[in-house]
Amino acid sequence: MRLLRLYTINKTLLQHGLDTLIPKRWMPWYARLARRCIFWLRNRHPEQPRGRQARLALQSLGPVFIKFGQMLSTRRDLLPPDIANELALLQDKVPPFDGHHARKMVEQALELRSIDELFEQFDPVPLASASIAQVHTAKFKTSGQEIVIKVLRPDIERTIHADMELLETLAQVMERWLPDGKRLRPVEVVAEYRKTILDELDLLREAANGIQLRQNFTNSDALYVPKVYSDYCRKNVLVMERIYGIPVSNIEALKAQHTDMKKLAERGVEVFFTQVFRDSFFHADMHPGNIFVDTTNPQDPKYIGIDYGIVGTLNSEDKRYLAENFVAFFNRDYRKVAELHVDSGWVPADTNIDEFEMAVRTVCEPIFQKPLADISFGVVLLQLFNTARRFNMTVQPQLVLLQKTLLYIEGLGRQLYPQLDLWKTAKPFLENWMQEQIGVKAVWKKVRANLPYWSEKLPDMPDLIYDSLRQVKDAPEHQRRLLSQWQLHHHTQTQRQLLGLLGAVALIGAALMPLYPLPWPAPVLTGTVGISLWLKAWFQ
Repeated sequence: MRLLRLYTINKTLLQHGLDTLIPKRWMPWYARLARRCIFWLRNRHPEQPRGRQARLALQSLGPVFIKFGQMLSTRRDLLPPDIANELALLQDKVPPFDGHHARKMVEQALELRSIDELFEQFDPVPLASASIAQVHTAKFKTSGQEIVIKVLRPDIERTIHADMELLETLAQVMERWLPDGKRLRPVEVVAEYRKTILDELDLLREAANGIQLRQNFTNSDALYVPKVYSDYCRKNVLVMERIYGIPVSNIEALKAQHTDMKKLAERGVEVFFTQVFRDSFFHADMHPGNIFVDTTNPQDPKYIGIDYGIVGTLNSEDKRYLAENFVAFFNRDYRKVAELHVDSGWVPADTNIDEFEMAVRTVCEPIFQKPLADISFGVVLLQLFNTARRFNMTVQPQLVLLQKTLLYIEGLGRQLYPQLDLWKTAKPFLENWMQEQIGVKAVWKKVRANLPYWSEKLPDMPDLIYDSLRQVKDAPEHQRRLLSQWQLHHHTQTQRQLLGLLGAVALIGAALMPLYPLPWPAPVLTGTVGISLWLKAWFQ
C-alpha cells in the first residue's frame, strides 16, 4: 500500500513536469539516470506554465500536499512570482465537490428531513473550497442571520491516513540513514504533524477552538473572531457567523481603500505574540486564505480570522525560554541566546559557549534592525540550518507549529508592509510580558491566584505549626532511636556473617577428616558443630 502510494506520488510529480523545475546542476548523476530509466512517465502538461504545473500536481495529490503548497505560497521571497501566485490558489480555490452532496451531508449530520427546516438560501455553489473542507453560505430561517456552513470532504480521512503512513515510513528511513537523522528527529515531527492534521478532521474541535479564540480576543482592536453556533456543529459540519472583509492577500484592494498598511502589519505582529505569550493558544494555520481585513475603518484596521482547525499551545517552560531568547536577541545579547539554548537542552551540554555565541552573532547581526524588505530570508534560513548542523542542535517537535506560524506571519508582513521593523515592533511587547512574568506584578498575580487555597487552609495553620514544632523538638530522640536500631541491626548482621563463616569452615573440615586416620567421632562432632552454627546464623 505504501509503495503504491509512493509510486503514485512520483508518477503525479513527473507527469506534471515538476522534475523540470529542478536545475540540472542540483541533480546528481544517479538522479538523472533514475529519471531516464522511468521514461514512460513523461510530462503530460508541457504547454502549461510551470506555476500551474506545480499547483495541479499538489492539488491532485491531496490535503497533505496542498497544505505544503499553501505554506510555500506565503514565501514570495523564496519563490518566483508566477509559482507563488499559482500556489496561492490552493488557499481557497481547490476544486470543490458536489454542493448537493454537501447539502445531504448537512441534513444527515443535523438529522433534518430537509435543510429548509433550519436554513434558507443554502447556496450549493461553495463560497470557498480548501484541502479538507468547503464552505457554503446560508441564513438561519428564524432570525435571518447570515451564516456559513463548513462541510468536510467525503472520504478525506482515508486519503490523509494513507499519506501519513507514507510520511512515517519516509521519516523512519531518514532517521536511520541520514547523517542528521537523529538530530532532525523526523519521526517525532511527523507524529506531531499527524496529530495536528487528524485534529483538523474534527469540526467539533475546531468549533471549540474558535470559541476559545473569540473569548481571548473579546473587545480587541486587532483581531475579530466570528461567532460559532456550537448547537449546530457536528464532527463533519460547522456553522458560524458570516464575515465580510478583504482577503489579506489582496494588497491592491487594501491600498485602494487607503488602509494603514504599517498599522496593519504591526497589528499582525501584536496578534501573533499575544496569542503565543499571553494566551499560550495560537492560530497555527494563518495562511492568507484564512485571514481577512475588516473594511469598517481602514485607518484603524482589524484582522478577521477564520478556520481554527489547527491551533498550537506551549507549556510554560518552552514559552519562557522562547520569550527570553527573543528579548536577548532584540538586545543583541548573543551570549545570553547561546546560554539559553544550552540551558533548555536544545544544544548539547558540552557545547562551547564562545563558539556558539559567535555563530549566532554571525547569523543575526547582519539582519538586526533591518526592515523585512532588506532581509534575504533564503540566506538566513541556510545559515540557520548550517549552524544547527554544526552544533548538533536538535529539532523541537513541540515548536514546529509555532515555527510554521512564524513563517506565515513573517511572509504576511513582508507582503503588507516591507518596511516593517519587526524587531522594533515586537521588543516592547515581549519586554512587558517578561516583566509581568518575573516582576512584582507576577508575584502579586501568583499570590492572588493562590489566595482561595490559602484561605481554605488558614484555620488549620495553628495545628500544623504546633505539629511541626513538636516534630522538631522530638527529632533528636527520634534520631537516637533510629541510630540504636541501626547499630543493633548491624551487630546482628555481623554475628550472622561470622557464625555462617565458622559453620562453613567446620563443615568443610568435617568433609576432609575421613581422608586422614582420625577416629570416627571427630568428623561427626565437627559436622554437628558446623550445622549448629549455620542454623544459629539462619535464625539469628
